[in-house]
Amino acid sequence: KFQSVLYDLATQVESGKSLHEAMAIYPKIFSHIFVSMVKVGELSGNLETSLEYLSIQLEREADLKSKTKGAMIYPAVIVGAMVIVGILMGVFVLPKLTSIFKEFNTDLPLMTRIVIGMADFMGGHSIIVLGGTIAIVGGFIALMRTPIGKQGFDWTLLHFPIIGGIIKKINLARFARIMSSLMKSGVSIIEGLNVTSQAIDNVFYRKVLAESAENVKLGKPLTECLGSNSFLFPYIITQMLEVGEETGSLENIMQQIAEHFEAEVDDTMKNFSSIIEPLLLLFIGGVVGVLALALIMPIYSITQNIN
Repeated sequence: KFQSVLYDLATQVESGKSLHEAMAIYPKIFSHIFVSMVKVGELSGNLETSLEYLSIQLEREADLKSKTKGAMIYPAVIVGAMVIVGILMGVFVLPKLTSIFKEFNTDLPLMTRIVIGMADFMGGHSIIVLGGTIAIVGGFIALMRTPIGKQGFDWTLLHFPIIGGIIKKINLARFARIMSSLMKSGVSIIEGLNVTSQAIDNVFYRKVLAESAENVKLGKPLTECLGSNSFLFPYIITQMLEVGEETGSLENIMQQIAEHFEAEVDDTMKNFSSIIEPLLLLFIGGVVGVLALALIMPIYSITQNIN
């Protein structure tokens, strides 16, 4: 497929189109950043330099994504396994255990009655439980594809303990890396902000960058635009960018910011498993403890009644 795309690009360029115009026909392959940097390279006569910056940008972005996904695999597998085991226990195991308690004419603790009620429902309506689980997962995926669902999910990630700080660093690193690459290729700040706003995944960062592009167009400094959103852009970021604006080395400052946050994200992701593991163990221990109490307490009560 990609071979046919490249052949079509060559055909269109030979027929008189510019390279960036030919690439723009394939937005799923060549992103807006890619097309913008190629366009600037063609207009300035430094296409090879633009492609070099672009290769660095793509390499850094791929590296950041792979580290983030790699760190999330462990907790995702654990949580997924817990859900599957919990459903299987509720459908097949717990109903057999709780049926024993019903044979004794004794008052059961509240916790045990709740577990029995859940086990009876899951055992008697296994198809509904499994279908409901699939429906919930599918509904969540469908909701995430809507603007409201995406906005709610992004807000939750930004305000979630531990994860919120990581999400901010990832978005700041990506923002600075893309802006640095674009500006070094000769893209203006306004165009760079517009392009970057389309490349950032988080809705709130995307909105701030798009608004900043409009405000910079009206004459406001970039640091003033970003500084009004201190939750997303910390004070140290705006101070460094202000130095870059005053000294005329904004693209170099952007590169330093990108390298700093990429290093922080790298260190955090290396230790993410050790950070999240105690929380997962506490959660698993709490669930197991509740089930153990719910099953042991009635046994103790029944033993007393028999005595």
